[in-house]
Amino acid sequence: MTNLNEGREALIAAARSAVNSAYAPYSNFHVGAALLFEDGAIVTGANVENASYGLSLCAETVACAIASHAGRRGALVAVAVLGGPGGRIDAPITPCGRCRQVLNELAALGSTDPVVLCIGAKEVLETRLSVLLPNAFGPAQLG
Repeated sequence: MTNLNEGREALIAAARSAVNSAYAPYSNFHVGAALLFEDGAIVTGANVENASYGLSLCAETVACAIASHAGRRGALVAVAVLGGPGGRIDAPITPCGRCRQVLNELAALGSTDPVVLCIGAKEVLETRLSVLLPNAFGPAQLG
């Protein structure tokens, strides 16, 4: 069983590496995300833009889709996200509303409230998903 203290640096490093895979020709805002699971596994994603902007995918959503495809549903311990123009990291960023909901669905499948690390050049903001998305809607409300 992995806790955040054991996987924090690896999680941040994975998000930093993931940002290099971003495809952001329209906004030039490159984002990388990494998910840490209870067994110590880390799954990453980067944003993928599309000329039809609504079809673009955020880094966190990509990471959740990759995790789900690999059979990882639940046991989400932590998320790290970072980004900036051309991949240059300055101020911390937080997941957008859509990503908060996608992360909540994955976390709810394992009844976890993951830590969210918002990585900046000089600081790391640490919060919980439940703080970023209070009164969330998810599997428990459906039945």
